[in-house]
Amino acid sequence: AAVLQHSGHLDKEHLGAHVGRLSRREEVWTMMNSKYSEFLPSVQNREDLVAEVEGLTMDIDLLKAAIENEVQQDLNVALTEFTELKQQLERDSVVLSVLKKLQEFDTAMKEFSTALLEEKYMPAAQRLEKARSSLRNVESYGGFELRIPKALHKELTVQEQNIIYQLGKEWQKLIVWKLPHSKGSSSLEAVVLSELHLHTVPRQGGDAAVPPVAAVLQALAVVGELRYKLKDFGQLLMEYILKPLISYPSLEPVTEEQPDVFILRFRSQELALDEFSPVKVFDQIKLIFEVLHKYLLNVPLEEPGKGGKDGRVTLAELLGELIWEELSNCLIHSCLVHSVPSSSSQLEQYKEVIESTKEFEKALKEMQFLKQDKTALLKYACNVNFHFANKKCQDLIKAARKLMTSEIHDTVKITPDSSTAIPELPSPGSGDHPKTHRPSNLLDSGTVNLGSESSLSQSTLSLPTCRISSSVQQLVELAYNTMEEAKTSTKFCCLQLCNCVRDIFHVFCEVVPKYHRENLQKLPQLAAIHYNNCMYIAHHLLTLGHQFRYLSSAVLSDCGGTFVDAVPDFKKLGMECFLAQMQVQKRGVLDRLWSARNFSNMDDDENYRAANKSMKQVLHQLKGLGTVWQDVLPVHVYCKAMGTLLNTALAEVVTRITALEDISAEGADRLYSLCKIMVDEGPQVFTPLLEEDKNKKYQEEVPVFVQKWMTFKELMIILRANLQEIVDRWADGKGPLAEQFSAAEVKSLIRALFQNTERRAAALARIK
Repeated sequence: AAVLQHSGHLDKEHLGAHVGRLSRREEVWTMMNSKYSEFLPSVQNREDLVAEVEGLTMDIDLLKAAIENEVQQDLNVALTEFTELKQQLERDSVVLSVLKKLQEFDTAMKEFSTALLEEKYMPAAQRLEKARSSLRNVESYGGFELRIPKALHKELTVQEQNIIYQLGKEWQKLIVWKLPHSKGSSSLEAVVLSELHLHTVPRQGGDAAVPPVAAVLQALAVVGELRYKLKDFGQLLMEYILKPLISYPSLEPVTEEQPDVFILRFRSQELALDEFSPVKVFDQIKLIFEVLHKYLLNVPLEEPGKGGKDGRVTLAELLGELIWEELSNCLIHSCLVHSVPSSSSQLEQYKEVIESTKEFEKALKEMQFLKQDKTALLKYACNVNFHFANKKCQDLIKAARKLMTSEIHDTVKITPDSSTAIPELPSPGSGDHPKTHRPSNLLDSGTVNLGSESSLSQSTLSLPTCRISSSVQQLVELAYNTMEEAKTSTKFCCLQLCNCVRDIFHVFCEVVPKYHRENLQKLPQLAAIHYNNCMYIAHHLLTLGHQFRYLSSAVLSDCGGTFVDAVPDFKKLGMECFLAQMQVQKRGVLDRLWSARNFSNMDDDENYRAANKSMKQVLHQLKGLGTVWQDVLPVHVYCKAMGTLLNTALAEVVTRITALEDISAEGADRLYSLCKIMVDEGPQVFTPLLEEDKNKKYQEEVPVFVQKWMTFKELMIILRANLQEIVDRWADGKGPLAEQFSAAEVKSLIRALFQNTERRAAALARIK
């Protein structure tokens, strides 16, 4: 029963579910029917529209076919006709424009002719420019083979030349130059005969609105001829007025105004100034431009693209553009350059020139002759320190070069007591220099203490007595004066002057050896003087920078500080020249000894005479050399040089005699006599001083200066000694003979002087 009951219950549930599904299906079906009933009318409407569209498409296709077949052909024909009409219209428009321009040209030319006949030059020039513009427009149209523009262009050229000719005549009436017959001459006489007449003075009762000069000038500007006229005028103005005023200080401009003309001429002052005065020159040139501005240049002109507002410029501006560069260069190189001070003390006075230059440029700018940015003159004048330094250095180099190329043999005597004419310098203890650079007490006293009782002499570091060229003394004085002037100059000038002093000494090293080369090689005295000159300059260069160390230490530091670095160069220059002369003299000594035939075979009288002659020639050469060097070289240099040359002769004689293999007794005596000539007369070549009694001291000190002197005297002893005396003087290598000769040389002399005996062999055995 429970199962049945449960089964019944399930059937009820299935039945209920089935009934529910059926009810939902019915609802869906009902909804679909309603939607279908709504959709069906819209479908029918769309089908109707499709049918209409298809009908319209067919109509369009029919219309398109009709257009392509009928209308397109008509359209092409119309387009072709339109193009032809357009081209015809363009040609007609061009022809019409050309005709209008030709009409304008004709009208302008007629008005031009009328104005030219009435001497209305400005309207005539404007009408001519209008005609030129019209003809230019006609020629600008392409594609036309018109013959008429060529004819019109020819007519325009003819009329243009006509007005230029008329304006040229008017220009010649306005500006008249009365020049001397010899054109191109810029002499003072020709300038005095020159005159400028300006017929530009306004006539009383005339038309003040358009003065004749303005009309002519404006017309010239319009036709493009004004610049050519002004260029010619500017050249004449420069040649006969401006340049003469700059070049001839005696000229004075004279102006004269008459009712219808203004006259400008010159007169020459009787008392002419030798120096150029820039202030006077500026005033005179300013006067010239003032009268030109008043009677000629103050005319406004129409020049588009030129000048200031509205393209208007004045005649002064145009003239300034043409001649200012040449005028400024002339003022600088012919006036201002001569006014540059030659000494630093005149620099303060140059302010007047600078102020005058400033006023001159200002006046020209006010007259519109000079543009505002043009300041060439003022820049040059304000840069006076630079120009002063350059001019001063050029003058110094020129003066120094003149001294360097002067004669060397014009000499002055220098002694330890003499001093160069140098300016007074501040003492090391004075207040003219910074205290931080105060030297040590070593420099404050006149002597340097070496101990409690000894001190150096005042002349310890002085240059020894000798002769130098007076030109070199002046050269050193020039250097000192330049350094003194540098002290009071500006820093730039001081630096330039200090460098100039260095350049002077550098030029000396380059010029003197080359300019005097031949004389220095041939003349021993000039070589000695040149040696002294170099040592004299080197002596002063050692202390030149030190003496001025407190004057401008910063500047001296910039230019090298001192001149000590040049000292070795000068010493080398002097030594090279003197040593070259010594080599020449040495060769002369050796050449003369060469004729002695090696001092061999003195038994032959001819050989003896040749040797005797050569010895005397050597002594004659040395005595002559000693004479030309006397009172020229310092004593110690003189003695050292003469000792070197005499030593060369003695050494050559000793070498040749010791080289002999056989010396006879008579030959030995003759060799002794030859050597005695050298010993007796050799000291006489030492004559460094003019006083004979003072030379004896140096003649007695010959062994000090001649290295081979004792060797030569020992040779003389050997030539007259016997074997025992020779052995005794050898003294087992400790005697005076051993100090001068080697054992081999002594043995060679013994073999040459003595025959081969047992005594000679014994003596040779002891020489070792």
